[in-house]
Amino acid sequence: MANIKSLVPFGQEDVEIISTETVYHGFYRVKKSELRHRLFEGGWSPVISREIMDRGHAVVVLPYDPVRDTIVMLTQFRVGAVQAGGAPVRQHSNYSISPWLVELVAGMIDEGESEEDVAFREMQEEAGLTPKALHFATSYLSSPGGLTERISIYVAQVDATQASAFGGLAEEHEDIKVTEVPRTEVIELLEAGVLDNAATLIGIQWLMLNREKLLQDWDIES
Repeated sequence: MANIKSLVPFGQEDVEIISTETVYHGFYRVKKSELRHRLFEGGWSPVISREIMDRGHAVVVLPYDPVRDTIVMLTQFRVGAVQAGGAPVRQHSNYSISPWLVELVAGMIDEGESEEDVAFREMQEEAGLTPKALHFATSYLSSPGGLTERISIYVAQVDATQASAFGGLAEEHEDIKVTEVPRTEVIELLEAGVLDNAATLIGIQWLMLNREKLLQDWDIES
């Protein structure tokens, strides 16, 4: 493994927050901070101003049925993918991209909840499923240039035949179509560029790399 200290010589203590103010507080919260940080060649940066969006943190769950070798996928509307609202036109596709995205189960972490709590809650609400086992895969910062959000990805062992046809909470304006898809077809969707959001791409790619070890951990023959 690479020498991490050589790659990343600084830590949280090498950033000085001089002032912070909340400039917007709606569904998201935007803060403006004045700060400085250490420089690789020595010394400190000048004081710089940055806006930071705080929307909380999220859990994503990949519902995998190892017996049927299928993945339960969700399709739902995402306003950030509407081109009339500012989303860019896809340049690398030979098909029409819809703002209804094919995704995995996901939800925000409420105060006092563990990541596992969120995984079980969202599996029930969005897919009608209860995990038989839950395996932590990875976590990442979704857009650290200006967003605090960290997303944690889990793989859930499920019986896909128990999935609901539709999911989501009406009071949260969720309208979700639930579909069981063979794993090999999900990989084809990934390779074709149909899967168009980071959490789903990362989750599926993690399963591609780690499926055999995961099945061993679950004591299931491949």
